[in-house]
Amino acid sequence: MKVLLTGASGQLGKAFQELFKNENVEYIATDIKELDITNLEQVLSFVKRFKDITHIINCAAYNQVDKAEQDWKSAYLVNGLAVRNLSIAANEIDAEIVHYSTDYVFSGEKGQPYTIYDTPNPINKYGESKVLGERFLITIAKKWYLIRTSWVFGDGPVNFVKKVIEWSKKNSELRIVEDEVSAPTYALDLAEATYELIKLKAYGIYHITNTTCSRYEWVEFILNEIKWKGKLLKAKQEDFNLPAKRPKLSILDNFGYYETTGKVMRDWKEVTKEYIEFLKARGEI
Repeated sequence: MKVLLTGASGQLGKAFQELFKNENVEYIATDIKELDITNLEQVLSFVKRFKDITHIINCAAYNQVDKAEQDWKSAYLVNGLAVRNLSIAANEIDAEIVHYSTDYVFSGEKGQPYTIYDTPNPINKYGESKVLGERFLITIAKKWYLIRTSWVFGDGPVNFVKKVIEWSKKNSELRIVEDEVSAPTYALDLAEATYELIKLKAYGIYHITNTTCSRYEWVEFILNEIKWKGKLLKAKQEDFNLPAKRPKLSILDNFGYYETTGKVMRDWKEVTKEYIEFLKARGEI
């Protein structure tokens, strides 16, 4: 097994590098400097230089939800056309390809968790760009894993947990939405879950997240863990008037993952606490 890892410096990319070191899996870590996945010619040239690549794991993504409303071409390029490029390249060298999508491909109006059967219906440009990537993967690649996830956090420059901690340092009062419900997903858990599927060669669509909570509940837990003394207030989505609409109830039902691997994803509180302890150990809190 030899893996081409894109987006290697992001939080999921870092999680895979840690996992692969522990599992003695050979990998090539790339980011934009080493490989521009939006350039088809460059991608094809790169994989042909390493003909022994067996897997492509795409951790690269355009994640600026609000910016994508105006800069949609960049989002479509990175989240859409780049997935096409990697899918074509995977076919060229007969490699398996893993790609990650999001709960934001759904509108959040179903009123209950979304399953792998449900049809995407995004309500913002970011969600549209991720649907585009899904379509390219499914229609072009021969051996593919499409994994939808939500609220990913882990070792990396920016994530929601780090944002909350930064906000807490600068403010004595915070207002957080209570009408946005999904599931935090720890990057280390997501990488391990993906590896379980790869070992089984269980191609297809999966929803993989940790357990469910609201944004408010997550923030409340984080602030309690760091013993913040400020005041936390509940807010509604419309209070913030952001450029991009967000789905309100975008829980992903993990049906299919346990049935395939026999593994259960951990509770959101357990993984959030583990990550905060990791930040404390590094002196970041």
